[in-house]
Amino acid sequence: MTTTLLRTADELHARARAGRRAVVMTMGALHEGHATLIRTAREVAGPDGEVVVTVFVNPLQFGKGEDLDRYPRTLDADVKIAEQAGADAVFAPSVDEVYPGGEPQVRISAGPMGERLEGASRPGHFDGMLTVVAKLLHLTRPDAALFGQKDAQQLALIRRMVRDLNFGLEIVAVPTVREDDGLALSSRNRYLSPAERRTALALSQALFAGRDRHAAQEALRARAREVPATHARAEALSAIGESRAAADAHAVAKAVPGAAAAVRAAARLVLDEAARLNPPLELDYLALVDPSDFTEIGDEFTGEAVLAVAARVGTTRLIDNLPLTFGAAS
Repeated sequence: MTTTLLRTADELHARARAGRRAVVMTMGALHEGHATLIRTAREVAGPDGEVVVTVFVNPLQFGKGEDLDRYPRTLDADVKIAEQAGADAVFAPSVDEVYPGGEPQVRISAGPMGERLEGASRPGHFDGMLTVVAKLLHLTRPDAALFGQKDAQQLALIRRMVRDLNFGLEIVAVPTVREDDGLALSSRNRYLSPAERRTALALSQALFAGRDRHAAQEALRARAREVPATHARAEALSAIGESRAAADAHAVAKAVPGAAAAVRAAARLVLDEAARLNPPLELDYLALVDPSDFTEIGDEFTGEAVLAVAARVGTTRLIDNLPLTFGAAS
């Protein structure tokens, strides 16, 4: 398969369409994470469908002092990666093609969810992201669009926009791709020195620590459901001198739905240790949120949640997250 490079929407619209069109939106500097998205898009489109990869570094997503000029632009290499992963076309429009009248005066607002976490750290970022995603959806006219779960808040906002504004297409989420050491794949990883990369591993390690604490808590909750009379059992074990078994029974009895605070604490411990490394990790936020609105969850919460972290190592800002399910039925 030869991947076609297209520069204008007219060129894209002139292509004959038979099956479904699946679109993967990127800002270029493609890596294995993007390749995974493209391969998944190939499956979604089917053998008779079409996969289009967009490559556009969107100036509206970069705030003052952010790395718009520094952001890597590697179009030739991007086309090769897209081709190897199964893309039919790469749509790489110019800024003038996407914003023919200059920066748009009318933009999409991300609303309250867009002001939290990443939005608080990068004011206006999500308004710019949603505006360009909306424009690229109109320009590419897909049946499905695929986005990575690593950008969890972005994914949640795109889902909300598509639902609230009746875009009429399928949004497909693809799990985060990680390197062998656990670091989430990102175009910004290339900025890290060897020492900075070692520090950066704390992001995924913190998430894994929170996930492990969550799994332990959920196991206790499952046992508590199986043994309703746990308090009585604990007292009986204490009476016959079985102190270790009694302590275990008390722990089960005290297990509460969610235990969000324990998950946050386990992750925070790893991040606090990384703050003392050389170079140090500078934490932006650690949050355990409801993905429907990205507000913090409490200890009584049940359902799907996202444990998210953002930090700076040297001059590079990185994000990562893991999905967790609280209070799953036994």
